[in-house]
Amino acid sequence: MNNTPVSIKDKKEFIRWFLSNYQLKRRESVWILNYLINHDTLLKNVHFIREARYCPRGIVISTHCSKDAPFRFYKNHIVTTDAEKSFHDIRLNRDEPVYIQLSFKNANQCASYVAVLEDNPFLPEDYFITKKDQQLAKDVLDVSLYEYQKQRLQHKIDEVLDNRNEQAFKELSEQYYYLEQQFNSTHNASKINT
Repeated sequence: MNNTPVSIKDKKEFIRWFLSNYQLKRRESVWILNYLINHDTLLKNVHFIREARYCPRGIVISTHCSKDAPFRFYKNHIVTTDAEKSFHDIRLNRDEPVYIQLSFKNANQCASYVAVLEDNPFLPEDYFITKKDQQLAKDVLDVSLYEYQKQRLQHKIDEVLDNRNEQAFKELSEQYYYLEQQFNSTHNASKINT
């Protein structure tokens, strides 16, 4: 994906290529894309991105080979399937950016699409983090904390043994045993859940 702006020329070429290679589920989508091709001032504010639903003004356009809804227009957390409303909004708000997501089979593998894709600045910070990644991070943190606490207790146990403090040794040994039991029970439970 691009961090640099895509030229109007490249956007026009891509839209023409897209319209000649894919059949859209809604004819209004074709009208919108053709309208954009013919208006450079609008096209300069068009950004092809992923996940338009997170954008302040986003459009999802789907082809017949896609399983997604035919058309969606997002504006300030309001969603409509009325393509005419989005068309009027684009015409009336020419200077506002509009973020377009095209939904078609193997879109992520299409070089022509990837060439015009830009980073979506509105994606939540945790968008790319999966539940599995979150669990893995939690497990790493748990193991690190356990190892730190274990080493700290071992060091204290060594000290009380050197000082021949039997009462402190018993207390620290119980803490050590409890720490291991607690870690093993939670660690084994997380293995079962994954």
